[in-house]
Amino acid sequence: MTLALLFPGQGSQYVGMGRDLAAAFPEAARVFEEADDLLGFSLSGLCWEGPEDELTLTRNAQPALLTHSVAAYRVVRDRLGPVAFAAGHSLGEFSAHVAAGTLTFADALGAVRRRGELMFEAGEARPGSMAAMLGLDDADVERVCAAASREESVCVPANYNAPGQVVVSGDVAAVERAGDLAREAGARRVVPLNVSGAFHSPLMAPAEAGLAEHLAGIDFADPVYPVVSNVTAAPVRSGEEARTLLVRQLTSAVRWSQSITALVEAGVDRFVELGAGSVLCGLNRRNARGVPCASVGAPDDLQALEEGEA
Repeated sequence: MTLALLFPGQGSQYVGMGRDLAAAFPEAARVFEEADDLLGFSLSGLCWEGPEDELTLTRNAQPALLTHSVAAYRVVRDRLGPVAFAAGHSLGEFSAHVAAGTLTFADALGAVRRRGELMFEAGEARPGSMAAMLGLDDADVERVCAAASREESVCVPANYNAPGQVVVSGDVAAVERAGDLAREAGARRVVPLNVSGAFHSPLMAPAEAGLAEHLAGIDFADPVYPVVSNVTAAPVRSGEEARTLLVRQLTSAVRWSQSITALVEAGVDRFVELGAGSVLCGLNRRNARGVPCASVGAPDDLQALEEGEA
């Protein structure tokens, strides 16, 4: 079998995430302990006890999700057999690079904490919004965004999550215009998202510059197996390419559906999602029909995985 690992992004966090995993497996507990030490506060307590509004803050959710994903990976890595590829949704691309050995956990944790701060600051400086458009194809969403954009306010596709599910991002007025145009074009639903900024759009340019500066001070190794980039939907095989694309990701669309298609075309016939929730396995029901996908974030998930039930 040809296995690809998947790592979730922001929005998958929940109070209690990783608690049972850390209680059951010392290797998972050590990851949370390392995160607490590196960050200088109890990230584990925030993950396990909340409050939810604090956990949801971008600067906290990003390190929380990375930590849970790495903890799950450390638990299962010797149980999975050979890994051919990895991919992560937005923030999850950092988790994928930790699994592939491109980044150390310590460096990735510091980077995503800084990334979250920079994204929040960019959103404060130029407020934006995001909305999920359901029931339109990619080309229709692209046309809607182009028609809704003006010189002073832009709207762009931000996440190509699955056929018929594209998230758009940009200035508040442009996203509102795009929503109206999408409904006129036959969208089944337009769902505003509760976010602190226009992620994966040109409004994140200040965050991109800050992240580039931060990542310039970190060592990037060549990954031991390719990590598919959100920006290009193509495998990344060098550390320097990973560094460049992780910066570009902030202002570029997440080409998730295209990334999964590329993995299936490369021969992947099994997926395992590691960390909080099961959003990516859910999307795979449309992105990779018929290909098994197991989500592992808690001890019961691991038991099901080993028994072949997931």
